[in-house]
Amino acid sequence: MTTDESRGSLRRILHRLTASEAEIEAQELQRESAECGGVPALECFRGQVVSVSGRLRTVVYTPRTNLPTLEADLYDGSDVVTLVWLGRRHIAGIEPGRHLTARGRIAVRDERKVIYNPYYELDLPK
Repeated sequence: MTTDESRGSLRRILHRLTASEAEIEAQELQRESAECGGVPALECFRGQVVSVSGRLRTVVYTPRTNLPTLEADLYDGSDVVTLVWLGRRHIAGIEPGRHLTARGRIAVRDERKVIYNPYYELDLPK
């Protein structure tokens, strides 16, 4: 092992010891997202067609008089993208803690990144 490699290993070990649980989780989610070919949510902008991959933090059914919606916050370790299914009350497998990859066009609603009616693939439970 070269000196640079040993310094890099030592740096990684020290980081693991000093980083918070949230920082470690974010790094793992970013790594998993990159392995799935996902674009980091932080780098997504209005109008782009993207594929984002991460873990669902929250899933909320919002009953509205005209059009009910199912909304889920997808976190990839860098930022959150809200997935919105219009006219849906429930989708099997869409639940907090579930990993998935979603594809669609980024919109911005109330200064939050949103994908309406995304195409999605549920990842196998880990």
